[in-house]
Amino acid sequence: MNAQPRFFAPLARVLHWLMALMIIAMLFIGAGLAASVSERHEWLIHLHKPLGIAILALVVVRLVVRFSTRQPPLPADLPVWQRLAAKASHVLLYALMLVLPLLGWAMISAAGDPVMLSSNLQLPALVGANAPLFALLRKAHGYLAYLLFLTVLVHLAAALFHGLIRRDGVLQSMTGSKD
Repeated sequence: MNAQPRFFAPLARVLHWLMALMIIAMLFIGAGLAASVSERHEWLIHLHKPLGIAILALVVVRLVVRFSTRQPPLPADLPVWQRLAAKASHVLLYALMLVLPLLGWAMISAAGDPVMLSSNLQLPALVGANAPLFALLRKAHGYLAYLLFLTVLVHLAAALFHGLIRRDGVLQSMTGSKD
């Protein structure tokens, strides 16, 4: 009989924390883009696009790692509604990490602009130039970014609840700390 692991796999932990930093940075960059029409707007766009594609690539790697490794179980005394909320929030986080970069890519394509990751690396367009589609995708991208921000805050609050109040090992399973 294999005992349940106490910690997430090391690669899963590295990906989690790397992507957490990238997503938080992306949310702030996105907020800066939405609030800026100055010369920094172009600079932020040049950060936002490759970071979004990097997040897209890493979430695929992360999903492979998640489905190929065993995760520590939630505490046995956790109420059913909290178990369901944990599972639902993780599904939502993964879905948003996949959908938001794809929406951004499609949005730029619908604007008729090239999706440039660097001066010589261009991604293919996902859709043809289409102004009404661009407007729809832009709204969807913005609303889902707010949903991601809210979901990240709830995730953080839950992690702190487990680490500081319940002290049940859930937070430690992702930090790798023994205490």
